[in-house]
Amino acid sequence: MDRRMKILFLCSGNSCRSQMAEAWTNRLKGNDIMALSAGVSPKGLDPRAVKAMAEAGIDISRQRSKGLDSLGEKDFDYVITLCDNARESCPYFPAKTALVHMGFEDPPALAAGALDEEEAMGHYRRVRDEIKDFVAGLPASLKRG
Repeated sequence: MDRRMKILFLCSGNSCRSQMAEAWTNRLKGNDIMALSAGVSPKGLDPRAVKAMAEAGIDISRQRSKGLDSLGEKDFDYVITLCDNARESCPYFPAKTALVHMGFEDPPALAAGALDEEEAMGHYRRVRDEIKDFVAGLPASLKRG
């Protein structure tokens, strides 16, 4: 029986931030934490997120954008919302599941005003690194509530 802590990272589209968080958690904390991700309204994997993670040595190109319904009846210890939309739209989870909000800026929205690809990627890299720092502190960085 898998006794690792189970965390679901929930975001709007499961295209960028939640994908990064899932990948970082499985890479850095995989012995202790099983991470999954989903979106309130899945919209496909963001190619820039794939590129940003590849630059950090993690291949997420085979991950897919998924909704909560595709996860089945998973029993999570924590559901971590990564954006305000997910926090406001978060469905009901059993009382034993702790809901935690850890908002990160949205790289696609930030990149929309970029002058060139390098500037756009800068937003993805910054948020990628912020998510990595958060994940590195797990599980101590989690607070019930």
